[in-house]
Amino acid sequence: MSIEEKVVDLLTQHNYHISFAESCTAGLCSARLINVANASKVFDAAFTTYSNESKVEYIGVKSETIDKYGVVSEEVAAEMAKGVAEKTESDVGVGISGIAGPTGATETKPVGMVCFGFKVRDEVKTYTKYFGNIGRQNVRNASCDFVFETLLSLLK
Repeated sequence: MSIEEKVVDLLTQHNYHISFAESCTAGLCSARLINVANASKVFDAAFTTYSNESKVEYIGVKSETIDKYGVVSEEVAAEMAKGVAEKTESDVGVGISGIAGPTGATETKPVGMVCFGFKVRDEVKTYTKYFGNIGRQNVRNASCDFVFETLLSLLK
């Protein structure tokens, strides 16, 4: 059984619905989830909020948060997760923002840095992973692997 199937099973057992707000992964996590049979029982919606403006307008990230911490930050990822869950009335919200490369890095935020937010019911957890400069698609794939591994842990 794939990790995505295990996540769908856990969501089904809890009677939870999930939504995603994806930036650097651009819908890849959502696509991987809906490859699973019965995903329609647990999947509500997904937003690919690539620009700062779309994060603010569609999922309620505060522009002040982006200005203070930068768009690639745990604070923004948390607001993405909370915002998408609230917007879609989902039990679980996932927010992902990062630098897939090969450009976009800064001195403090290297290529391969990705921030994650997970809202499960009323609890929000955030994480930052440094995947390295392993190529744009590899950063996206590693990010989705981390999302499903973390969901598996949080939903158990």
